[in-house]
Amino acid sequence: MHVTLPDATELQLDDGATGADAAAAIGAGLARAALAVKVDGRVRDLAAPLPDSAGLEVVTARSPEALELIRHDAAHVLATAVLELYPGVRISIGPPIQDGFYYDFEFPPGVTISEADFPRIEAKMAEHIKAAEPFVREDVPVGQALERFVRADQPYKVELIEDLIRNEGVETVSLYTNGPFTDLCRGPHAPTTKTIKAYKLQSVAGAYWRGDANRTMLTRVYGTAFLSKEDLETHLERLEQARARDHRKLGRELGLFEFSEVSPGMAFWLPRGTFLWNELVALTRHMNAERGYTEVKTPQLYDSQLWKTSGHWDKYRENMFITEAEDRQMALKPMNCPGHCHLYSMHPHSYRDLPIRFSEPGLLHRYEPSGTLHGLLRVRHFVQDDAHIFCRDDQIFDEVIGCIEQAFATYAIFGFDVKLELSTRPDERVGSDELWDRAEGILRDALESRELGFDVNEGDGAFYGPKIDFHLTDSLGRSWQLGTVQMDFNFPERFGLEYQGADNAAHRPAMIHRAILGSFERFIGLLIEHYAGEFPVWLAPVQGIVLPISDRHAEAAAATRDALHALGVRAEVDDRSESIGRRIRDAELQKIPYMLVVGDREIEEGSVAVRRHGEGDLGSELIEAFARRVTDERPIGYTGQR
Repeated sequence: MHVTLPDATELQLDDGATGADAAAAIGAGLARAALAVKVDGRVRDLAAPLPDSAGLEVVTARSPEALELIRHDAAHVLATAVLELYPGVRISIGPPIQDGFYYDFEFPPGVTISEADFPRIEAKMAEHIKAAEPFVREDVPVGQALERFVRADQPYKVELIEDLIRNEGVETVSLYTNGPFTDLCRGPHAPTTKTIKAYKLQSVAGAYWRGDANRTMLTRVYGTAFLSKEDLETHLERLEQARARDHRKLGRELGLFEFSEVSPGMAFWLPRGTFLWNELVALTRHMNAERGYTEVKTPQLYDSQLWKTSGHWDKYRENMFITEAEDRQMALKPMNCPGHCHLYSMHPHSYRDLPIRFSEPGLLHRYEPSGTLHGLLRVRHFVQDDAHIFCRDDQIFDEVIGCIEQAFATYAIFGFDVKLELSTRPDERVGSDELWDRAEGILRDALESRELGFDVNEGDGAFYGPKIDFHLTDSLGRSWQLGTVQMDFNFPERFGLEYQGADNAAHRPAMIHRAILGSFERFIGLLIEHYAGEFPVWLAPVQGIVLPISDRHAEAAAATRDALHALGVRAEVDDRSESIGRRIRDAELQKIPYMLVVGDREIEEGSVAVRRHGEGDLGSELIEAFARRVTDERPIGYTGQR
């Protein structure tokens, strides 16, 4: 038999050869470094026999797949340790995730664990890692596997196997054993537990079995693992920075917003936070107006028939807030697009009217389970910088390009790096393959015409059309998906949208869905963490705090504030009877960009002694000069809220 290596060379092997055999045939060093193999793009165990004529790549610690592999290993080792330390515990699932892994447990009655138990669990994990226990795979008949887990009193594994039989018709399942522990698992795994070079348990949370609030609440233990201690230390340091930047913590400290159980998942905006929110809305309105958008306002509550027409009733109903009024089933809108389609349909349109660009900072409500709510990043009530473009076929390309360019112009204001992703048709979708081929081709052509690099995310498009997603990288290196441009030929068809062409015949418009910041709530949460609460001067709710040196300078400080207001600077006065040093310190903690000290000399000169947050004294400036300094820091062409 033979396999083809990444450089296109062929490697001859004996029939039945494994991935380990292939690595050894290439070289002894590679054999020692090998963790797994990729066979035709799929990661498999080193011990698995290779198919003839396959494409083969050896996975080592340098491979992108290595971290996910050893984190999966670490999840099994965690379960091994917990089963030994807490007899009677029931196990469910333990997958690798983006930054680590978790395992869900049902502990016996009266037994709970907390982070205080982590050192004990980690010590037991260390024993199994040091022992270099091999991960051994068995493929066994489902009946044998069921009997094994019933005997071990592991009902969650039994349920998973029964689901595999019912849903996939499997006759065998794979089990992996390391040391005393055997788990139901598809794999793959590294050869032994010793591959886990560095690991740490991080937190405990509750998690309903299969995400169902009517099922058992399990204990989820999160951890992470790396191939070196240095990588782990770097990761933990980044997490510490992220905790210090947590928008929920900073939002309270900076007086931006609060949350209450009176209205879970919905923010109460304080004055400073409301200013921040309004400033972002004003910025998007400014950029939309420059590009020919018309702002509209649509209702919150619609008859269910609207959602049935759009397809959301079947695809999204469980995430909608539903009520009744006068025997009519109604739902709060979770997105703006069906309302904009209905608005378009309420008036006749000519080809001369197109493109029509509706924008709406639309208030939306989505039912998110309480366990998934997370500050401003996952909420039930939010406003999205939404827009929908209705255009002729000959206008589609330019409109898509315009959306992409507006997104890049917006993100540049905040200094974000941007990566693009083209998401293609999902399995569950509406519309013909012909329309999907056309929509995907338009988005791909638009990206390629501007020589924009992009990844393809197969199957992750919306149910009505493919999309370009914008992924932003923040100051901690974390990636956030924010903006989207979606090509849609299906909604115009479903809603029967038309325009009168130059030939006096009825034609179907195309539709483009576009959001750039996404939800303002989530974007503000991102900004707080990206800037660690130290907003750019143009965006800061308070740009300068005026500090009179003593009580006799308070009146002049108030006059300075008023003069700054007149010159377009957002300023406040702190005339408390605290020392000037204490008030400077408090302003630093509030992350106010400028502190403006006013004493005898400043009153005489009509100036302020300027101190920059995080930098220190900048010297004295006339009030007018300082105001120019602040206004010069606005984005070009943008004058702020009016």
